[in-house]
Amino acid sequence: MRKVVRMFFLITILLFGFASAQKAIQLAYCSIDEDHLRMDCKYSLTPESPEAFCKYTQGEKLLDTTDSNEEQHALSKSRAKVRIFPGNICRLLFKNLPHGKSNFTCSIKQANLTTSKTSVVEKKLLLPCSAWSVLLQSCNGLLLTLMTLPMLLEIHWL
Repeated sequence: MRKVVRMFFLITILLFGFASAQKAIQLAYCSIDEDHLRMDCKYSLTPESPEAFCKYTQGEKLLDTTDSNEEQHALSKSRAKVRIFPGNICRLLFKNLPHGKSNFTCSIKQANLTTSKTSVVEKKLLLPCSAWSVLLQSCNGLLLTLMTLPMLLEIHWL
């Protein structure tokens, strides 16, 4: 019984460390339709820069950007659209996602600082867009809560 409590305690400590070590950018993705991808890139603004530009790339190919100084790749104009939403979320809507794995990179540019995060998306493993699928991908707090609850119940029973 005490081994179980120790194990949950250790896992909880590790999850706190993991949650606090998260980068400034978090990616969550899901499928809107069978062949359409929605990818949300959540970022935090720096105090020095109240405005941010967002862009998504696939390898060297620019899919779309909110920066009017950059040119979108010609083949992506009808397939990709990027917009910034309240809450510092940059959203990519990508049509006709190919089968297999695809790399998508979200880059956030603020003043002279650019941060990026890349994610590999496999079409057959995409969950349909819902609050639950986005929550599972982007919320370590949910996992932390689910791991802490059994530990609290074990302590109560001792």
